[in-house]
Amino acid sequence: MVEPALPTDLWPRAQALYPALGELPNAATAAAEFAHLHLPAGTVVFDEGSPCQGFPMVLQGEIRVARGSAAGRQLELYRVTPGDLCVVSTSCLFGSLPLSAQGVATQATELLVLPPPAFDRWCAHEPFRRYVFGVFADRLADLMALAEAVAFQRLDQRLAAALLGHGATVRATHQQLADELGTVREIVTRLLRRFERAGLVSCGREQISLLDAAGLRAVASAAGTPAGH
Repeated sequence: MVEPALPTDLWPRAQALYPALGELPNAATAAAEFAHLHLPAGTVVFDEGSPCQGFPMVLQGEIRVARGSAAGRQLELYRVTPGDLCVVSTSCLFGSLPLSAQGVATQATELLVLPPPAFDRWCAHEPFRRYVFGVFADRLADLMALAEAVAFQRLDQRLAAALLGHGATVRATHQQLADELGTVREIVTRLLRRFERAGLVSCGREQISLLDAAGLRAVASAAGTPAGH
């Protein structure tokens, strides 16, 4: 649902999350250029191969950005949360190229979208341009780390690392973990069974209990023998 004008309290919220907005020379005019969207969970925000419709700024919720393959598999690249910028959308706007990945709202999401012509004008304003490039560089470093993990780490290492950092219980399906790792559900299930036999985890319905976090860290860092070997 698109609203014709921003509610009066929305621009201060946006500025709190994206400080560069406060440095624009005419905030009132800038605010009027945004589209304000409320998207239910599961909405495709943008699709791979399509032209970019604008520069998204998330106020609430989350967008999962993933790259698909011809075989139907997906590799999650990153997630856009409040205050974050989307590298795929930014690079598309800078290069006038089709979008290289798909973005899907993982939960009810509120965002502002700046049309491409307005984005071009804003990038002529040095503080905004510096802010965008700064966040872009940080996100690009994250993507390089992901590429290195995919290229050089075993999948059992990556799965062990994905399970850590969420507390004693990870609430996720095998398919969700497969999507995050860019593999298929059957391989994740097989690896989790190996972890379970090794006493590292206990698998339940849509949740995984961590029994030996130190053991998982050893697998993730390749300091120990992979589970099941």
